[in-house]
Amino acid sequence: MSEQHDREFIKRFSLTLVALMVFTVVIIFVARGIHGTMERSESQARTVAKQERILPVAGVYAGDTGRAAAQAAAEAARAAAPAVAFEGSLDGQMIYDRVCGTCHNAGAAGAPQLIAAAWDGRLDKGRDQLVANAINGINAMPARGGRMDLSDEQVAASVDYMLGALE
Repeated sequence: MSEQHDREFIKRFSLTLVALMVFTVVIIFVARGIHGTMERSESQARTVAKQERILPVAGVYAGDTGRAAAQAAAEAARAAAPAVAFEGSLDGQMIYDRVCGTCHNAGAAGAPQLIAAAWDGRLDKGRDQLVANAINGINAMPARGGRMDLSDEQVAASVDYMLGALE
């Protein structure tokens, strides 16, 4: 009797597996059919990125056409020049609070806090070297404190504020 039960089990199990495989194939064909009816559209961001990638790198012009194109390019570059941060303000404390203080208040990555002891060895270099380091970056400090839109004068004003605020 047990051999007969085993055969019956194998038969039903095999039929179940075949039914599941058929069901899987049917689902695959239904999914492909539905997918084929869907309208394909690219996202706006992908279209813009593609257009930017295929723009020409440069143009070559000669004679009057070249002069006109060069003048137009120069005017466009002047118009597109990055704006100076904080509308050009030379308020050293405001610049420190909004840019420099992020690291210098906490002493992040070795940034000296506004405590005279933290500036030992740095003050000996002189103000001009400190301003140059702030403009160009030094060690873990990025150039201009990571704000490339700060002018040299704004960076110098912030350094002056920091030197005046040392306790």
